[in-house]
Amino acid sequence: MFYTVIRAIIRCLLPIWRRWEVIGIDRLPNTGGVVVVSNHTSNLDPVVVGCALTRRIHFMAKQELFQNPILAYIIRLLGAFPVNREKSDRNAIRKALELLQEGQMIGIFPEGTRSKSGELQKPQIGAAMLATKANAPILPMALKGTRGLFGKVTVLVGEPIYLPELWSSRPGKEELEVLSKRVMEEIAELMK
Repeated sequence: MFYTVIRAIIRCLLPIWRRWEVIGIDRLPNTGGVVVVSNHTSNLDPVVVGCALTRRIHFMAKQELFQNPILAYIIRLLGAFPVNREKSDRNAIRKALELLQEGQMIGIFPEGTRSKSGELQKPQIGAAMLATKANAPILPMALKGTRGLFGKVTVLVGEPIYLPELWSSRPGKEELEVLSKRVMEEIAELMK
């Protein structure tokens, strides 16, 4: 309920405040687990992604955000769960896989942190690993204009990347790196 109300309020504000535009939302799979990935340049990014999608999303969020009890309470209500970015966080992986297998969407910024320059950074393999373990597609999204307080924000949704050839195998680190690079290339293409 809290998620729905907050999302509705922000969806009303974004078109007025940031001339918000979403392109390609019809590419979002209607059902089933989906790993949503996007570039990351601003604290506004998770809000914009969550509002652009027509289904609820659960973000993996850096554990540092959960140190403030009030903020932790609010972002948990919004569906976020903590991940330790310093190591392989088995609890976060387990939680993400459970949600994906329940048919939910997981949001991940594959760069692992915000890009200060706005340029795409080298991706981590977490999103690719979760998608292959959960037999879920990856949905690339590109965000433009989320930095700063004003200016137009555009959300571009790419075609889902289905990986049936990897779902039936156990891809190694090298294959996951190749897939992660492919995802970032898709995001870069959307940003053109």
